[in-house]
Amino acid sequence: MSGLNSSKRRTVLKGAAAALAAALTGCASVSTSSAKPRVVVVGGGWGGLGAVRTLAASGKVDVTLVEPNTSFMSCPLSVLYIAGNAPASDFQRSYAVLDTLGVRQIRERVLEIDRAGKAVKTATQRLPYDYLVLSTGVEYMEETLPGYAEAREQLPVGFRAFEQMAVQREVATFLEKGGNFIITAPKPPYRCPPAPYERACLIAERMKEKGTKGKIILVDANPNPMPPPIAKPVQQAMQQLYAGQIEYITNADLKSVDAGKKILATSKGDINFQHANIILPMRAPGLIRQAGLGQRWADIKLPSFQSQADENIFIVGDSQGTPLPKSGHVAFGAGQQVGAQILDMLAGQYKVPGLGDNVTLPSGICWGKVSRTQAIMINVSPSIEVGQPPQMKFQVDPAHNTASSKGAMEWGNMMWDAMLGA
Repeated sequence: MSGLNSSKRRTVLKGAAAALAAALTGCASVSTSSAKPRVVVVGGGWGGLGAVRTLAASGKVDVTLVEPNTSFMSCPLSVLYIAGNAPASDFQRSYAVLDTLGVRQIRERVLEIDRAGKAVKTATQRLPYDYLVLSTGVEYMEETLPGYAEAREQLPVGFRAFEQMAVQREVATFLEKGGNFIITAPKPPYRCPPAPYERACLIAERMKEKGTKGKIILVDANPNPMPPPIAKPVQQAMQQLYAGQIEYITNADLKSVDAGKKILATSKGDINFQHANIILPMRAPGLIRQAGLGQRWADIKLPSFQSQADENIFIVGDSQGTPLPKSGHVAFGAGQQVGAQILDMLAGQYKVPGLGDNVTLPSGICWGKVSRTQAIMINVSPSIEVGQPPQMKFQVDPAHNTASSKGAMEWGNMMWDAMLGA
């Protein structure tokens, strides 16, 4: 794939900024009058916040956000914290701005969706809705790796908000003591496919700086780094920068893990380790199955993101089961789109795309960090002809570079401001 030059990169970032700014105009306080239609949003991550900000800006609906965490932590770019290059606070934001926008916040988990009664249930409340937006993220398929469930506290995955802390502690111990540090990469689909390779590279950089004795063993269930368009530049980065620190094993299926003996059994043989970040296969949380909205992933219709089982429910973010990238940027854009679509539906202005219509889907910008100052930019432009599978057009930097590393942080700050800025 061809890389993005500086002019193109600036255009992409400016275009994203313009889209985000448009979504935040007119952010008047929202009344909680029961006369207004009720939209409940489950999940205060990238997708949920895209929907919340768009809906709240309209002043035309009552918006309730159900999110157990008291603040937001970004998974994208938090590899810098995991590797010890930045404090956790760089990737955290307060939800306080939502109060000023009139968004009701419930600090609980949704335990059940009552589709017939059009309500979600927490431990203490029943929340009726006219429309429901689910941005529930992922859960780990622990049953796929015998021995993992008994040792989950020792083997953190760290692909959900605030779980990065446990991985960072494991990395810090490794950098101090050395030995074998295993990182695994499952077969897609899973959240943020470049992340295992990012972690390997950023930790390897720290090994070189600290003189850590040992190696990172990157055990990949795939033949090459995922997604395929980034395979070549990621492999080049590992070979050029960290040949002495990273051992890369491909096509290796995980069989079992013994945390006591510190042995990972794979289809390529047993691997001894002192430290590990085992990244498991993923699926939508159990709430999706409880509500009859899908099995491994939620079944949705594109381009609307409506559930195939219930037209009053929209599912965005990583729990939806389409070929769209499971990335923060795509999730936020999908949340914005769904928020605008709900408003149009309430106003009687929504036009259902017809069979054969070509529709642009939420785009995605992703950044594969390979060092503190080098990164690979990944730009994904999805579209769909209604009735056909979505198509993805990728543009990827042919090699790691400093401009993309700088662009990554500019993008991150722009996105976090769009989600939770004033």
